[in-house]
Amino acid sequence: MNDSLIFATEGFALNLNLFETNVINLAVVAFGLYKFLPNFLGGMLERRRSAILQDLKDAEDRLAKASESLKQAKLDLSSAEQKAGKIRTDCQARAEAIRLESEKRTVEEMARIKQGAASDLNVEAARVSGQLRREAAKLAIEKALSTLSGKLDDKAQDKFLKQSIKNIGDI
Repeated sequence: MNDSLIFATEGFALNLNLFETNVINLAVVAFGLYKFLPNFLGGMLERRRSAILQDLKDAEDRLAKASESLKQAKLDLSSAEQKAGKIRTDCQARAEAIRLESEKRTVEEMARIKQGAASDLNVEAARVSGQLRREAAKLAIEKALSTLSGKLDDKAQDKFLKQSIKNIGDI
């Protein structure tokens, strides 16, 4: 029987033979893992930790830049709103000035048209008045000639006609 088996009872036993149980192999592997694994895993974990910290720092930097950009954008927006308000106010003032100028020109144009119409009316009235005077003078002369033709001789009639023509020319 095998001396290395202790407490062997019906299928269960404790084997104390170091070479059969691979305890030495396990000890070598455990020692190797204990000795080399911390450096290897530690290096990997340290690199991972550094990468994560760098990513966090980059994210914080990007956040700071984004915050600064947001602040600048808000300032630009405020400035743009002020400029837009000023432009709007200027446009309203300009529109009001244009409206007033247009009203003024319209009133002036209406006055000019009214004055022109009055002037045209006066000219037309003067023309009609002159024409009526000439017509009245002509009719008066014709009537006078018709009544005087029998009463005046040729010499007196010539003198009267010349005088009448001269009077008509003066009118």
